[in-house]
Amino acid sequence: MEMAPLQPGSTHDVFNQAPPLADYNAYTSDLALREAAAREGAVWADAWLTERGAELGSAAMIERGRLANRFAPTLRLFDAVGRRLDAVEFHPAYHELMAYVKRHGGSGGPWSDPRPGAHVKRAALYLMQGQVDGGTLCPTTMTYAVIPALRGARELQPWLDLALSPDYDARFIPGTAKRGVTFGMGMTEKQGGSDVRANATTATSVGASQWGREYRVVGHKWFFSAVMSDAFLILAQTGARDARGNPAPSCFFLPRFDPEGAPNAIRIQRLKDKLGDQSNVGTEVEFWSARAWLVGEEGRGIQHILEMGTYTRLDCALGSTAVMRAALAQALHHASHRRAFGRRLVEQPLMQSVLADLALEVEAATALAMRLAAAFDRDDDHNRQLRRLLTPVAKYWICKRAPAVAAEAMEVWGGNGYVEEGPMALYYRQAPLNSIWEGSGNVMGLDTLRALAREPGALAALQAELAPAAGRDAHFDAHAAQLQALLAQPAPREAQARVLMQGIALALQGALLLRHAPAATARAFCATRLAPGPWGAAFGALPAAAASHAEALIARAWPDSGL
Repeated sequence: MEMAPLQPGSTHDVFNQAPPLADYNAYTSDLALREAAAREGAVWADAWLTERGAELGSAAMIERGRLANRFAPTLRLFDAVGRRLDAVEFHPAYHELMAYVKRHGGSGGPWSDPRPGAHVKRAALYLMQGQVDGGTLCPTTMTYAVIPALRGARELQPWLDLALSPDYDARFIPGTAKRGVTFGMGMTEKQGGSDVRANATTATSVGASQWGREYRVVGHKWFFSAVMSDAFLILAQTGARDARGNPAPSCFFLPRFDPEGAPNAIRIQRLKDKLGDQSNVGTEVEFWSARAWLVGEEGRGIQHILEMGTYTRLDCALGSTAVMRAALAQALHHASHRRAFGRRLVEQPLMQSVLADLALEVEAATALAMRLAAAFDRDDDHNRQLRRLLTPVAKYWICKRAPAVAAEAMEVWGGNGYVEEGPMALYYRQAPLNSIWEGSGNVMGLDTLRALAREPGALAALQAELAPAAGRDAHFDAHAAQLQALLAQPAPREAQARVLMQGIALALQGALLLRHAPAATARAFCATRLAPGPWGAAFGALPAAAASHAEALIARAWPDSGL
């Protein structure tokens, strides 16, 4: 039988492909985030966050995120006549995203409007911004963390006011001539890494000047964050020693331009060719007798950095939660449209197990990260102690889970997930960053052990958080008892630090879900993450009791799934 000839173009008809995820509300579609924001103190910001969710889920904003990452920053060392510039140029979309997050308080909001719940409100915004673009989170975080450190520096008050400003000014001019500024940081050197006491950069005092005690800085930074920021906090050696005789670096304020308006002697050596975070730029720099001003006392730079690290590590947990939520949303959206073997993917039991398991992970991460943000709002002894312990724990565990979630969500998309045209490759490359940034997993483990050893109220604060969930689930109770036995050891061994952090994180996630999430969600979490059994080698290996609730878990994570 003769076959009819193909019509021109018929082989290129596109069908059974999910439409792009765009023009949705990133806040109202995320029930776990919306509920966490309300219970942790920001219910008053619900309407405001709903507006931001619509904007950040819009096609226009998503396109800005794509462009900012597609067209990476470029280095411009010299101008046309040979003068040194040491500047980096960004795609306009990057500046638009920066202006958006600064305008809405991503860096200064909780300090400008310090009402109860301000840090929680800001955390929800940060989490949604991170689903559009991760690169703009770096200078946002650095500026947010620097603000408390500048409060005690009287001579730097004009810079504090500019950091608090909601205005973003991308011009490469002196910061004091701008409407608002952003900050970066420079701690890491080639030979030191996390061991900042080994830093070799030196600072020599030259007396007092406009912004306090002035120094000349000579040295380098192997990773210099957000190099086009208006100023930086760095560590350098002045010759000071601690009580044990070890080098004790000091903290310095280092502007891009000096008080007279001349470019400071910050020499960019090269841009880092990074795995992800493409919209932002990491650099190697040298200081050729750059001008800097002491922040605090000589020899106490590490104490300043640790204080700022509490805020930056909160943002690492939030940023990794953002990556996980973005990957999950894309997987759920895809599975709700794509058909195979006569049914939508989201209707197939094995896929439901995978999606439900991912949804459990992301809801637990959201609950833990937002509870940590609330501890920054509540300035009482319980929350201060909890913040000290929970910050390294949450940073460790949530950031460790992000790459696995991103990889599994990519697999839901199949081959389409493994190409750069779609969003999944972006999330996959971004996922490992926060686990490395601001202290690796081992550094978090050492910090957790220090918190337990030096903060007598930290353990009591943890127990008070777990107590309201006691008796609600047998798996939770057994896990809590095992954790208590581990914590009761006279001095947890360093090699057990990761076991300890994992145990604390899972216990807190379980307690939060048992207290606040639907029963099906809480029981499924406890039956997988806290119960002995085969779960954990891969997502989707749900026990039968949890798998029976898969449709409910998916519908909670993605109300548009149609289930």
